Amino acid sequence: MMTDSSQLTTLWVYLSASPLLGLTVTLLAYGLAYRVYELAGMRAILHPVVIAVVVLIAFLQMTGISYARYFEGAQFVHFLLGPATVALAVPLYHQLDKLRRLWMPITVATLVGVSVGTLSSIGIAWLSGADLQTQLSLAPKSVTAPVAMGISEKIGGLPSLTAVLVVATGIIGAVIGGALFALLRIRDDDVKGIAMGITAHGIGTARAFQMSREMGAFSGLAMALSALTSAVLVPALLRLIGLL
Repeated sequence: MMTDSSQLTTLWVYLSASPLLGLTVTLLAYGLAYRVYELAGMRAILHPVVIAVVVLIAFLQMTGISYARYFEGAQFVHFLLGPATVALAVPLYHQLDKLRRLWMPITVATLVGVSVGTLSSIGIAWLSGADLQTQLSLAPKSVTAPVAMGISEKIGGLPSLTAVLVVATGIIGAVIGGALFALLRIRDDDVKGIAMGITAHGIGTARAFQMSREMGAFSGLAMALSALTSAVLVPALLRLIGLL
């Protein structure tokens, strides 16, 4: 009869040789992180994405497993980003009447948000002494990851660096967004959702849904619109300021 330790060893040997390792570790890390998040009263600073990222980095460092090997299994979760984004259309549909009334403010807010986010990122990087490639990698940081990486590659940035910056931007937005809205006395869920979606993309949208269904719906819309707008506007802005 196998002991508990031998069973765990057998399970580890099986998983470590299988693409299921990445999937299993990702799900366990997020499950643990979400439990901590609940026990802490859902404080933004302990957002499950933040904790899960730290847990996964620690795990890969301790086991010596390469990111490429880990991603063989984690890519199944990555694939679900597409269907999850499309599913945002469901709560958005319930806000259709309001969208018809607010299409002009939403369009203007998206154009301004993308422009300010892009130019301010590049400006801060330039003032900090960053090289041109780093500046270009920062330009699409507020767009959802797959689109941001595509834009970065086309304009001469580093897609891998852009991906890290996108995740960091989303986490920061999710963590400080609620407090910032309170500080600025912004109470309208439509406005908060649009701001969160434009600046903090998918992670911010997930946080917005936790705050209110209406806020999440508008955040999802803003995230999609900012991704579409950025694909056209970011290269145009970079040409305008002479970086392309």
